[in-house]
Amino acid sequence: MFSSVKSFKDQKYHELKQQCIKQGRLFEDPEFPASDESLFYNRCPPGRVEWKRPKELCEDPHLFVNGISAHDLHQGKLGNCWFVAACSCLALRENLWQKVIPSFKEQEWDSKRPQKYAGIFHFQFWYFGQWTDVVIDDRLPTINGELIYCHSNVENEFWSALLEKAYAKLAESYEALDGGTAADAIVDFTGAVAESIDLVKGKYCENISEQMKLFEDLLKVHKRGGLISCSIATSSPNDTEVETKMGLIIGHAYSVTAIQKVRLGERLLFSFKSEKLFMIRMRNPWGKKEWNGAWSDRSEEWKKVSDSERKSLGLTVQNDGEFWMTFDDWCQNFTDVDICRIVNTSYFSIHKTWEKKMVHGAWTKHSEPLKNRSGGCFDYRATFLQNPQYVFDVKKAEDKVLISLQQEDQRIYKKDGKGDNFPIGFEIFKVELNRDYRIHKLQIQERVATSIYVNTRTVFLRKLLARGRYVLIPTTHYPGIVTAFILRLFTDVPSKLRELKLDKPKWTCWSILCGYPRIVTEIKIHSAEGLQRQDRSGGADPYLIIKCENQNVRSAVQQDTVSAIFDTQALFYRKNVKRPIIVQVWNSNVLCDQFLGQVLLAALPGDPREPQTLQLRGKGSREADEMPGHITVKVVSSDDLMEL
Repeated sequence: MFSSVKSFKDQKYHELKQQCIKQGRLFEDPEFPASDESLFYNRCPPGRVEWKRPKELCEDPHLFVNGISAHDLHQGKLGNCWFVAACSCLALRENLWQKVIPSFKEQEWDSKRPQKYAGIFHFQFWYFGQWTDVVIDDRLPTINGELIYCHSNVENEFWSALLEKAYAKLAESYEALDGGTAADAIVDFTGAVAESIDLVKGKYCENISEQMKLFEDLLKVHKRGGLISCSIATSSPNDTEVETKMGLIIGHAYSVTAIQKVRLGERLLFSFKSEKLFMIRMRNPWGKKEWNGAWSDRSEEWKKVSDSERKSLGLTVQNDGEFWMTFDDWCQNFTDVDICRIVNTSYFSIHKTWEKKMVHGAWTKHSEPLKNRSGGCFDYRATFLQNPQYVFDVKKAEDKVLISLQQEDQRIYKKDGKGDNFPIGFEIFKVELNRDYRIHKLQIQERVATSIYVNTRTVFLRKLLARGRYVLIPTTHYPGIVTAFILRLFTDVPSKLRELKLDKPKWTCWSILCGYPRIVTEIKIHSAEGLQRQDRSGGADPYLIIKCENQNVRSAVQQDTVSAIFDTQALFYRKNVKRPIIVQVWNSNVLCDQFLGQVLLAALPGDPREPQTLQLRGKGSREADEMPGHITVKVVSSDDLMEL
């Protein structure tokens, strides 16, 4: 998951630290100065801010005191509960936070060698697809000698305050962190794939089977190192941070710290029967204000659980912001959950390994339609296909595909009066098996998947796709929007994801000698029926070969049938208009494949574009002879190479 690291603003931590030590001075960051411009662009803090180093706030500062914990954090005066919730999630995974806080022992204060301290720290974030090292000085904003933003519940612990400063530097100010989602921060901490689920729209509080599926999915994500957060949506601006009668805070991000099946009562020695409850534990970033319903810290329900079970759950009866709920109560009371999967791409793993492909792209405007790359969503039919287009292959009979589309972080534009995410999404079309050029008109391509369109930084989709070639078209909702994006695709086998950049075959010097295409033809074979039986059981294993000039496109084999559904598509740029396209049907055999028949297609621009059912015939000297069976085919040809 972790690759080479880029220095943010070209600041190299080790070089800067050595310079400061050599010169006997503490680092002062010129790229994120201790001034108002680093704090805010619109709303100033409530009081006179002084920037102080940790040594000025306590006698014995440390990055960590007694290790790192989800209980270390308190939100402060900034509306970034989402960031604090993400930090709480991060603190649960040692392998993840040690990447965000690299060489933490080397960065720690050393009372035995104070001359080695230079007031400089660095943190690493997965910043728009690239691991990025962010350098900061240790000057922190305070009012009346107290930290005003994220801080630890231990006076001399500073990892959370320094991490927040580095993250604010990425966003260009602390105020830019006011409002966001925990999923965004978790992705920036880990490179995870974020999925947002609307619990209300999904009716998880009503549909018990879907509720159980979600629980098992969250349990698996949590066990495999994923991070989860949840919240209650506001119905109006006045609802923000209002406490419900059950003690939950509206418009507030909670980190999920545990998911378990809890056994009730004592299990007898030779009995494996015991009632289980599906439970989930959360933490409020404020470090207080907890759920007061069933299974809250002091509730009677805990008497049903054995002492040993309570101990294994780590139950604490104190107002520390952490609490348990049943999963059903959780679905009833929360409205949104963000799931951040650490997708396993390592071949040295006992769990499923995914093949990952990531590309950077951009929606850009241009007055010429063929150069425009910001055409809007599918509703804008006239410009939709002007968006960037990406082709990929599914090699298995079926493959579960994970797709993540992430737009550029807009927070850096908040100081310019912008900063809101654009509504984004994507469409997936099943296309010709040999398509290597952009789609210009949707004729025979099948629309197989559509993501949601929403103004979040990331849109995610899981989809089971059949074998074939697909074109994925990422879009903004409205045409004319300009911003960058990254597209990540995870499959079971390599997908060869790549952008389609060319509109038609290139004209080269070889075109003079070998000729240049005169027409383009799309062909779709829907089915082959009534074929000759090939085995004792009365079946066959048919497949197609589509021949055009020097190109062959072969379909997958359909098992044990004389009436096969293929829905196989092919695209040909043809130089010799007089040569027909040949569609052959073959039977797959261990020793030698058998020819079952063929059809010849003139496929000229003036020919009918409706589906046709054609009789199979022989080949060579028997070309006129009828053979058992027929195929259903649709052919579209044009002398405009960019019509299709």
